[in-house]
Amino acid sequence: MSQAKPPYSAVARTSQEMSSQHVRFAHEQHLSEATDIEESELFDMRARPTETMEAADNDALYYAVSLGSRRRTRKVLYLVFADGLIRDLPCRSYSGRVFWVTVLSLVVVSVVGMVWLYSDGISWMQRSKKRNVILMISDGFGPASETMARNYVQQINGLPIGYKSPLDEILVGSSRTRSKDSLVTDSAAGATAFSCLMKTYNGAIAVAEDKMPCGTVLEAAKLQRGMLTGLVATSRITHATPASFSAHVTHREMEDLIAEYQIGNYSLGPVVDLMFGGGRCHFMPNTHANVSCRMDARDLWSEAQAAGFNTLSTRKQFDALDSHGSGAAKALPILGAFASSHMDYEIDRDAAAQPSLAEMSAKALGILDAATKKKNAGFFLMIEGSRIDMAAHTNDPAAHLRDIIAYWDAIAVVRKFVEEHPDTVLISVSDHETGGFSTAKQLTPEYPEYLWNPRALEHVRHSIEYISYKLLAQPADDQEARYKYVRDTVFADWLGVKDSKHEEIIAVAKETESIRLRQLLSDVISNRAQVGWATHGHSAVDVNLYAYGLNAHLLRGNQENTDIGQFIVDQLGLDLGKISGKIKADRVIQGTHAIKESWLGRRDLDALDHYPAAH
Repeated sequence: MSQAKPPYSAVARTSQEMSSQHVRFAHEQHLSEATDIEESELFDMRARPTETMEAADNDALYYAVSLGSRRRTRKVLYLVFADGLIRDLPCRSYSGRVFWVTVLSLVVVSVVGMVWLYSDGISWMQRSKKRNVILMISDGFGPASETMARNYVQQINGLPIGYKSPLDEILVGSSRTRSKDSLVTDSAAGATAFSCLMKTYNGAIAVAEDKMPCGTVLEAAKLQRGMLTGLVATSRITHATPASFSAHVTHREMEDLIAEYQIGNYSLGPVVDLMFGGGRCHFMPNTHANVSCRMDARDLWSEAQAAGFNTLSTRKQFDALDSHGSGAAKALPILGAFASSHMDYEIDRDAAAQPSLAEMSAKALGILDAATKKKNAGFFLMIEGSRIDMAAHTNDPAAHLRDIIAYWDAIAVVRKFVEEHPDTVLISVSDHETGGFSTAKQLTPEYPEYLWNPRALEHVRHSIEYISYKLLAQPADDQEARYKYVRDTVFADWLGVKDSKHEEIIAVAKETESIRLRQLLSDVISNRAQVGWATHGHSAVDVNLYAYGLNAHLLRGNQENTDIGQFIVDQLGLDLGKISGKIKADRVIQGTHAIKESWLGRRDLDALDHYPAAH
């Protein structure tokens, strides 16, 4: 994205401010040159003949030009103006020469000043102003999913047809999603486009195509601007999206090493001040078999505590955090992992055990705001609605819907914060779409009906993931008991299906393989809602781009995903190249075997699922 010119107010200065600004710059950058001029008393014009005055004029012009320019510019201007123009001035009188020197000096200073303002100057002013950047990522959330959620909320609640969601109101454009090696990205490459401003291969966590680490906007915000930083997610905090801002590994499955990065075990030290999410198992040693998923015996939870982290694992500890008073800053750094693996889907979440995405977002904003209240540096916060994507991988429309609405709740929290803090910008974007989702599904070979049915999702009480886990735990040898369990508990109670067919119940009750069972359950819900899925993976469609607050208008239109990261860099005046240079020798390959994450769903190509009503 080409760098947009900032509004005039971003560079405006009074003449007095500009004058004092240049004096300070001259004093710091050219002290020795100024001293030489002063000591030679060349500025005492009354005591010097014409030759000396000419030299004084030349040196004065050189000194003025040097205030806002680079060395090359200074040398060229000196040669051209000082040695050429001044000597050829038409007026040879003393007063005339002084007049023309003054005019030329003002012209040169003005030109150089403008160049400085629109290059180094703007960057300097950006770095000197307090700003907050909140990047929200709705993983796997495509345009059709926004339509589904809007239709659902509008119809179920009897709202006007013109109802707009919290996202609809701040839509500014769209984002392209392809990675370096595929038109269809994964979350790792998608998040790295935001964090490092570069296209890389699928699976890469903040490393370039050559597998060298790339500096991230979070790292640069921390080290170059002194900002506080945070990550909030409903996945494991070591999962692809949060990892791409806080770690550097050649493949996303290396979550043991990602966890080491996140508590500061690399050359930059700790750069993340606050982490809320799941994934506690990657911080626990494998000697704790029931709570660990690490492949080694390192106890990163204890290491984090020793490094000063305030570690949280329960809802009670979360609620006890002071997010507004004087204790907020003292609580940092924080590592809060409220589930061993991913946090629960919103549709399954026990509010007494796990905070919601909106609650974690509000708590993070309160703590970071309170901790930066009296500082000139703000904060960078990444918030991910992680499980929107995972529900779509399973082709679970009800879980997908509820996590979207939970994301809307978080958006509302952040929007309120932005309204109260005009130095803040909110960006909301997806890394990709998942499922090839559509608000349409043809159920018969005949010409299809033009409808979809949001009310079929209203009474679903649990995710397909939860239901399949519970069902597979039932004894397989008692088919009669399983049949009744499926009919009365799974269909009637959990899925809200009152018109179940014998064939559906039998198929679900007999299935003992998890992936096929999930597909059967998906069909039960999706067919009744008449929503469609093209894949259990990702798609290549553009995703919606939303923004609100400071300079949000600069994101209007269709953007590459790397443009989102560039916007953040421009907002904060960051230099990611310098960060990359500092971490080029850091380890990017995990020493132990990485756990391959299981596929969340599989399309059985032999299944008669295109027109189920016809068979």
